[in-house]
Amino acid sequence: MEEKRIYYKELPCYQEATEKQKKRAYGEQYFDLDELPAEAMQKEMERFIRKRGMEVNFGTILRDKAYYKKLTAFLKKKAGRNESFQDLEQEKWVRLLKAWMMENGMPLTTEGRNVYGMVSIKNAPLIQYFNRLLKFLESEEEWDEQEKDIWEIEKLGLKIRKNPIYNEQTINFKTISQPDIKKEVKKAIYRHLEYESLGTVQGDMTAIRNFSRYLEEKWPKIRSCLEIDRKILEEYLIYRMTENGSNRSGSTYILRLRAVLESIGKIYQAPHLEKLFINTDIPPELDPEFKVYSDGEMKRLMVCITKLDEQIARCMVIHQMLGTRISDTLTLKMDCMSKADGHDMIRIEQVKTSVYEKPVSREVAALIERAMEYTTEKYGKTEYIFVDDRNPVSPLRYTTVKHKVLRMIQEENLQDDKGCYFRFNTHMFRHYYGVKLTELHLDDWTIARLLGHKRLNSVKHYRKMSNQLMADETRKVRDMMTEIIYANLDGWGVEYEQIRQND
Repeated sequence: MEEKRIYYKELPCYQEATEKQKKRAYGEQYFDLDELPAEAMQKEMERFIRKRGMEVNFGTILRDKAYYKKLTAFLKKKAGRNESFQDLEQEKWVRLLKAWMMENGMPLTTEGRNVYGMVSIKNAPLIQYFNRLLKFLESEEEWDEQEKDIWEIEKLGLKIRKNPIYNEQTINFKTISQPDIKKEVKKAIYRHLEYESLGTVQGDMTAIRNFSRYLEEKWPKIRSCLEIDRKILEEYLIYRMTENGSNRSGSTYILRLRAVLESIGKIYQAPHLEKLFINTDIPPELDPEFKVYSDGEMKRLMVCITKLDEQIARCMVIHQMLGTRISDTLTLKMDCMSKADGHDMIRIEQVKTSVYEKPVSREVAALIERAMEYTTEKYGKTEYIFVDDRNPVSPLRYTTVKHKVLRMIQEENLQDDKGCYFRFNTHMFRHYYGVKLTELHLDDWTIARLLGHKRLNSVKHYRKMSNQLMADETRKVRDMMTEIIYANLDGWGVEYEQIRQND
């Protein structure tokens, strides 16, 4: 009888593995599919392993092998008459696995530490691996993409606007517990994707998921958005402002909830949903607290940033020197540099707004040119200067930079002036740049132009953040007050003359 095996060397990730990783592959050099109790399971698992071999590195495959061995042991005991992983719902499979793990003294959870150093509780790796398999098989089913609870964005057949530095590939409806509401929301979200950016639509999903959880807890009999009336909405708004304690970005969430409900009203011809909200429902936006790094904080940060990977360090230094948004830095293109009257110019294609050009120093231009050379030498011809290591056609991911910088902060014990660990506040670099422009006594129009702003509204915030400007303006007022006092000293007596002498 022919053995059913997937050898490591057959997987694409093995070809890219280092010698050190290959040496870790002791013992069996394959996945033995015969250990699975049914032929259908063997075929499903083979598809999963081969797909995984195209997406992850070889080190991850070696870890998967340990989970695979435990999973086959579980299936031999608990699969029963089920011959396919699709014979049971995902929740039932996971319950069976957890029961088997408890019988065998295996922990169901594990502690994880995020990039901020915070500890969280997660499912044990074996459960995570099984969930990954079941999710993969679910996505294989020949359903219309819109009928699924997790949409793969690329399969929707829409031209979707999204920020390329974020690796968002799905929209998840699973946590909406009411089936009718889920169906209604799917139709509204599909419509929104035709004209809204993916980031905005993900905001829609956050708002409606929160609302769905509230309905499940407080109004369990409500199963459709068409049943929502003004009373329910008012109680939800009160809940958000009191019990939930959520007032930060409150207006954004309420606006997104209104957008979804109004779209559902149009689709299902329920005009009461379009008139559900009144203007006073939208809480006023709190003025954001504009913060800026001190010179000492910036110096400490930049000293440690130079210890990062060569190209990541260049990226962060260029980000600070240009004063751009992080999305604009990560999407700088290979043809962004030019000359105008002998001056180096850079073209910045803002993800959020428009394209603009501004002059840069020769030193900054040289740093950008070196970054271009590095990318070309390592990846060949690319569109972007900073690229994703695994997929060079895409720009460097925001999360990649974030994790590397936060890990560096922890390792270097890097703290701000208040003794707290630095966070990944890339916009603070932009604030620092804007403040330095104000200290050069440039006019508002020039500052807005260099920051890529269309309007002048934001410039006042940068001026308020400048300690130097505050000191200069305070000094002017103090000098004026001194002149007034001097002008009125005559006639007040000898004892007051010491003010003039001591000044």
